Amino acid sequence: MAEAVAQSKFSCPACGAEATWNPTRQALICGFCGTESPAKLETRPEGGEAIVEHDLVEALRQIPDASRGWKTERVQVRCQSCQAISVFDPARVGQNCDFCGSSALVPYEEVKESLRPESLLMFKLGEAQVRDTIRAWYSGRFWAPRALKSGALTDRVRGIYLPYWTFDAQVHADWTAESGYHYYVTEEYTDGNGNRQTRQVQMTRWVPSSGSLDHFFDDELVCASKGVDRDLLGEVEDFPTKELVPYQAGFLAGWVVERYQLDLLAAAQASRQTMAAKTEQMCARDVPGDTHRSLDVDIEWSGQTFKHILVPVWLLTYDFRGKSYQALVNGYTGSVAGHYPKSWVKIVLAVLAVLAFVGIVIAIGRSR
Repeated sequence: MAEAVAQSKFSCPACGAEATWNPTRQALICGFCGTESPAKLETRPEGGEAIVEHDLVEALRQIPDASRGWKTERVQVRCQSCQAISVFDPARVGQNCDFCGSSALVPYEEVKESLRPESLLMFKLGEAQVRDTIRAWYSGRFWAPRALKSGALTDRVRGIYLPYWTFDAQVHADWTAESGYHYYVTEEYTDGNGNRQTRQVQMTRWVPSSGSLDHFFDDELVCASKGVDRDLLGEVEDFPTKELVPYQAGFLAGWVVERYQLDLLAAAQASRQTMAAKTEQMCARDVPGDTHRSLDVDIEWSGQTFKHILVPVWLLTYDFRGKSYQALVNGYTGSVAGHYPKSWVKIVLAVLAVLAFVGIVIAIGRSR
């Protein structure tokens, strides 16, 4: 895997303070004086050739050490509560966990440094936009308590880069099955009154069938995060991999990164299971007839490649009346998903309204 070239620190040319990546201005900005850093980061891959797909089989045999590490000084800690491993600038040590808010952070030391991502999606939404997005999302939750909608819960919003693997594969599948064709026969029977009646009964004629299918899987995503609710992440998981840019340490300046906890082998196995299931579904759709049974699919794999990438997510973890909730905003597309408390008052009123409506319908029916 090719090395990513990046500076280890980005200093403000005006005051010397450290500059961080600003998604709104798409530049490195000094958080102290607001000056834009002269360091330029490549935000567009040239001709789509800068993002490299790596041979999966070869990589599983041996990963070169040159592809490991972050190319800049970073500190890693594991949360003893949610088990997420966070990677951030050394100056931020001592903070609470960005995923669950716990203060139970312990240093995390690796036997061997993790594989460095070679590409990422930049943060496109700034914090102000995310606050507005979350407030609008709260307002649209009908069952949420009024206190939730009026509370300043977005004060705890945090931007985090999450680890993902992507996998490509060419599949050739040969399948066999029994195709079922429905037909109908007339059947006589005796009803409850002793009268002879006729009815149409569905029957199925089974015949053997077979076929083949070729399909290319492109950038099948496998999440390697443990710090974020997986169901919520699935709701905002539209990460356009065609917009990836080459990894540069400057994009991470000032941001927390979660280290992957699903390694390449485990991710590849998960991806193959997903692709195999999708292949079987495509073969099932190709089986002729009205129904089918005994589908058997034989898959041949080739051209298997992978990438390790980072994607941007804004995370909100908040407590409401003694219970913790989490909301997510896709840092690239703005999609929102989250858990929120339900108002028992609204639920009771809704149940009473339904019961009242049913009562009125019954009363009208009896009066006729």
